[in-house]
Amino acid sequence: MTYILGLNAYHADAAACLVKDGELVAAVEEERFRRIKHWGGFPSESIRYCLREAGIALAEVDHVAINSDNAANRWRKLAYALTSGVSLNYVLSRLRNRGERADVAGNLKQHLPEQEFRGTAHTVEHHLCHLASAFLVSPYDKAVAVSVDGFGDFSSAAWGLGEGGNLAVDGRVYFPHSLGVFYEAMTQFIGFPHYGDEYKVMGLAPYGQPTYVDQMKEIVRLKNDGTFALDLRYFRHASGEGANYQVTDGIPSGGRLWSDELVKLLGPARDPAAPLEDKHRDIARSAQVTYENAFFHLLNTLHARYRADAVVLAGGCAYNSVANGKVLERTPFKKLYVQSAGGDAGGAIGAAFATWHKTEGATAKRHFVMDHSYWGPSATPDEIAAAIDQRRADFEAAGCRIERIADEATLCRHTAQAISEGKVIGWFQGRMEWGPRALGNRSILGDPRRADMKDILNLKIKRRESFRPFAPSILREAVPEWFETDDDVPFMMQVFRIREEKRAEIPAVTHVDGTGRLQTVTWSGNPRYARLISAFRDLTGVPIVLNTSFNENEPVVCKPEEAIDCFLRTRMDVLVLGDTLIQR
Repeated sequence: MTYILGLNAYHADAAACLVKDGELVAAVEEERFRRIKHWGGFPSESIRYCLREAGIALAEVDHVAINSDNAANRWRKLAYALTSGVSLNYVLSRLRNRGERADVAGNLKQHLPEQEFRGTAHTVEHHLCHLASAFLVSPYDKAVAVSVDGFGDFSSAAWGLGEGGNLAVDGRVYFPHSLGVFYEAMTQFIGFPHYGDEYKVMGLAPYGQPTYVDQMKEIVRLKNDGTFALDLRYFRHASGEGANYQVTDGIPSGGRLWSDELVKLLGPARDPAAPLEDKHRDIARSAQVTYENAFFHLLNTLHARYRADAVVLAGGCAYNSVANGKVLERTPFKKLYVQSAGGDAGGAIGAAFATWHKTEGATAKRHFVMDHSYWGPSATPDEIAAAIDQRRADFEAAGCRIERIADEATLCRHTAQAISEGKVIGWFQGRMEWGPRALGNRSILGDPRRADMKDILNLKIKRRESFRPFAPSILREAVPEWFETDDDVPFMMQVFRIREEKRAEIPAVTHVDGTGRLQTVTWSGNPRYARLISAFRDLTGVPIVLNTSFNENEPVVCKPEEAIDCFLRTRMDVLVLGDTLIQR
């Protein structure tokens, strides 16, 4: 029996997973325990959870693999340091910090002093981890694997062909050129300064026109070999004096990526406190179009090279669900897979599975497929009951009625009825989702038919920008009737066009451009959620519910106590904790 612990540490979205004999046992991001978005230190609580889930001690773990390798691309780093004008002190300080963080055994001893690690530590190159996290858990025996992100181990993109259990990196784009840096710089320029704000640009883009695409061709240049290059005049990240990504007290941040030359090209940047104008919407649309042009230029080149039908995606840019939704129409690829944690958290899974195949060799058969996302902590009925009892006085003060409904069909009917009445539901079930998307176990649910549901959710709970869309969860068999593309999207990683004649029926989940970032729900993947959506369909004729993450400007709730806190401090109408229905 072989246990492998995979880690993403000292980087945003720190995470851990545990693999037993080539099968995933558990996976979770550290932010869910620390309650700080994108928490980026050492994932000690995630490790403890994974060990608890498997019922083992750290001493029983054979291998620990981390998704970073300081030795990767060493000569390119040295050549860049010697020719770019970056100070030697800057280079030495960065190497020293990375060296301390790469001491896996030392970090385990420091952060889990009650445990003992006796196994072997592995450092696995960042983009190989991304590629492995996509291909080695995909349903395909052969696929082109592509990773695109900001930077990791001195490169920003990588690709190769996966066959069976074999996966190698065939090509890369190296520092300082990066599509992720381009998109993040545009995000900052439009006035969204926080780490991870890129999804706001995706949501804003359909409101604008691509009027700046010609100017942006100067910023991102497409090369004949399918790759891309940045015009570094417009960026600050390439110098040691420029924008430095760092993690302080677990919180990731980076300085300003764009240079003053960008102001000359596009006009003044938006102050985050200033209102959004048409110009900012147009820059968002142009940035999305520019990203897509470079992304599809690369994918089409890789298809011509490898002639495989399937492509798998990872890296932070794999969260660009708008671009993902166009892969099958804008490239010759016929099949696409993006796992639920495509970004850096997913590197933990990549590190673990790459190490499994490396250490087990020919005996490491590829049989595990990640077809659902429910790999995180759960709560027992007793734990839920105890959490409710602890807050009973608060429930009474809020005028809540508490009812336990043991029959699942009845519970789902009651909940579906409440959704159909325009109520906002907190839905807390089973094991928590792996990755950033709430997929029916830690979700807030609403009626997609109500044109005012977005405003209701933003007023009562989410308090977020009005231009950001909410997502439809749809029964898998109903997809062709409601969407123009018929495909599996279990992890909400693709945006499809809603059929024109259906858009007026589900205005709450139809974005301004007639699209929806859907989640396909199956009875095998999440039977209780499928039963709830079926009950809503029986009541309304619509096999869809509005689904957004169960949180209020915080990481998705992990424990029943956090779900109760969120319910009581917001204006949510109903809370369903396991089999218990709580209604104001």
